[in-house]
Amino acid sequence: MSTDTYAYYPGCTLHATAKEYDVSTRAVCEKMGIGLEELKDWTCCGASSAHTTNEALAIALPARDLRTAEKMGKPLAVACALCFNRLKVTEHELAADKAKLEAVKALVGNDYGNTTEVVHLLQILYDRRNTMAVSRPLKGLKVASYYGCMLVRPHEITKFDDPENPQMMDRLMVALGAQPLEWDFKTACCGASLPLTRRDILLKLSHRILAQAQQLGADCLAVACPMCQFNLDMYQQAINQEFSAKINMPILYFTQLAGLAMGLSPKALDLAKHIIDPLPMLEKKGLA
Repeated sequence: MSTDTYAYYPGCTLHATAKEYDVSTRAVCEKMGIGLEELKDWTCCGASSAHTTNEALAIALPARDLRTAEKMGKPLAVACALCFNRLKVTEHELAADKAKLEAVKALVGNDYGNTTEVVHLLQILYDRRNTMAVSRPLKGLKVASYYGCMLVRPHEITKFDDPENPQMMDRLMVALGAQPLEWDFKTACCGASLPLTRRDILLKLSHRILAQAQQLGADCLAVACPMCQFNLDMYQQAINQEFSAKINMPILYFTQLAGLAMGLSPKALDLAKHIIDPLPMLEKKGLA
């Protein structure tokens, strides 16, 4: 569906630890003339916990938000990769199981028809990449586009790009004037929700992602997932200690890079919020 106005589901993380993702999303969409109408009274989608504890709750939580968007009569724009995945899983399961749909309707409202189109923000910007008002091309910026697990898998449900070698973010970077790098860990897991339970696994998985990006000469990683951004940004000091590495890699949301290319200021994009400060690198390249 082609439109310039979307219902918008920020989700919990974009109102908290990933606030810079929400800020840059709204700033870039305003610059591009894309309307975002935040869902009224939205609730948590369940993210990484509900589906491991209660199947009915795992479906009903996102279904409630899908119903709200359905009543607005607009496709639903989602920035968080985890939220996108849970909403798409719910959409898929309710379309395939009429009994489950009826059970969910009894919980969220009998007028729910499971007709909402769920669109990730990366898709929205990608579709408009050739008409973006790029006033400050990201010339000389080498970017490793990191999609993570949740956007592209399971592919039969998310139907997002190529699950093994996605290209949307790379091509968006080209439109912004940056140089995307070919690398092996575009969709590798960063450790997801393991920081508190298996920190050793998190450090190992995140290290191999960051190490290859550094080896290839990347100036930064571009991400579309708050959990990925948090893990890869927050734990670099621990990774350096664990693996005797010297990694200092800014982890930026693709919306922040898009905003820079369209002339928005670092302050307007909340660039100062990251653990690994991207400003010295951007200033060195004349991009901040």
